[in-house]
Amino acid sequence: MNMAPLPSQDFCLIRHGETTANADAIIAGVTDVPLTQLGRDQARALSHKTWPEEIAIYASPMPRAQHTARLAFPEQHFKLHNGLRERDWGVFEGRPLAEQPLREDTPDQGEGWSDMIMRVYTAITEICAASQGRLPVLVGHSGIIRAARILWTTGDAGQRPPNATPLLFEQTDSKMVEKPL
Repeated sequence: MNMAPLPSQDFCLIRHGETTANADAIIAGVTDVPLTQLGRDQARALSHKTWPEEIAIYASPMPRAQHTARLAFPEQHFKLHNGLRERDWGVFEGRPLAEQPLREDTPDQGEGWSDMIMRVYTAITEICAASQGRLPVLVGHSGIIRAARILWTTGDAGQRPPNATPLLFEQTDSKMVEKPL
């Protein structure tokens, strides 16, 4: 069941390439962590992808997403959108993933899940409306993809999405489905 009105068109979400925090199973959230060599290679591999239509590229302002966008789309301009930033995990930033609180809990000094859901809803609907008929390709974070799943597909955040893998959120009838692109 969809929890929010559907965006005006299909869109594609890409989680940044692997980071040092991903490799070490650390909560990064809004902490600036670099891409690993594997993450840079994952992002470069996207530069060889053939897209089914003209695209409009947007990225989180966080360095790992911008670095991924530059490597994945070396000849193309992309716009930054603050609504695509990762969730702030507050006092849990830098701790092992095993210590991450429940998603629905608001961490001390962090962002609440419902606040993030609304931020993602606003960002993606704004981007879709502004993409002028091109497929919006958004380079962001795991939390953004999970929020989009809750908003428009299964209503469940699901498993952590893979790094540097385009996921198409496609409208079918009155719902949206997520599939690898």
